[in-house]
Amino acid sequence: MRGLLLRLCVTVALPALLVALWWVASDDNTDIYWPSLRTILTTFPDVWTGERWREDVLPSVLRLSAGYTSAAVAGVALGTVIGSYRRVRAVCEPVLEFLRAVPPPVLVPVIMLFAGIGDTMKIAVIASGCVWPILLNTVEGVRAVDSVMSETARSYGITGVARLRHVVLRSASPQIFAGLRQALSIGIILMVISEMIAASNGLGFTIVQFQRGFAIPDMWTGILLLGLLGFVLSVLFRLVERRVLGWYHGLRDVSRRSS
Repeated sequence: MRGLLLRLCVTVALPALLVALWWVASDDNTDIYWPSLRTILTTFPDVWTGERWREDVLPSVLRLSAGYTSAAVAGVALGTVIGSYRRVRAVCEPVLEFLRAVPPPVLVPVIMLFAGIGDTMKIAVIASGCVWPILLNTVEGVRAVDSVMSETARSYGITGVARLRHVVLRSASPQIFAGLRQALSIGIILMVISEMIAASNGLGFTIVQFQRGFAIPDMWTGILLLGLLGFVLSVLFRLVERRVLGWYHGLRDVSRRSS
């Protein structure tokens, strides 16, 4: 319990310090483009009412969830296949490296040609950017499965789905979660970009509308909300990761104590 409280204090300490510095540094600011934190926080509840949460925040979160989940399923599935078979990996690696090097925002106009400007396009944009860190980390995780563990499983008759679940995916799960963590931040960025280019609702669309209407404090409330959304999603992800990879973190803690 004490360790949990200590980690919570460490997690909150730096954001609290930055907010305090922002408050003090901007309190006497009269620049219209850089309103004080006091003004932004005062404007926040007036802007983000229940109706705006339903019409802008909820659609953005649903698009992010759909794109991120699609990328996770596709990345883990393809990464497992590519990492398990050397010939498949030899054929796919040059293509994967080429596609990975293409910045996802560049694909927005291309995806719009095929998917239009609806939610399908935005989900596809998010998935197209999130899939690469998941896929590549899965490939490396599957390749790094201990050969002794694989042979032991084979000698005990653990094959097929059981081997995939209990040996391959379990051994690769730390790297898979590393890819999922990277993909989460990429997904938030692409969610905003896709909504800024072609949308009629969502956080990205609303922030751009505020900027075009010179509602500068309102625009800053949207930016602040995006930061809070990213922070909350990061905390939730870490909680899930700690639960799923409890065995892995336990082994690391034992190794640290023994060394």
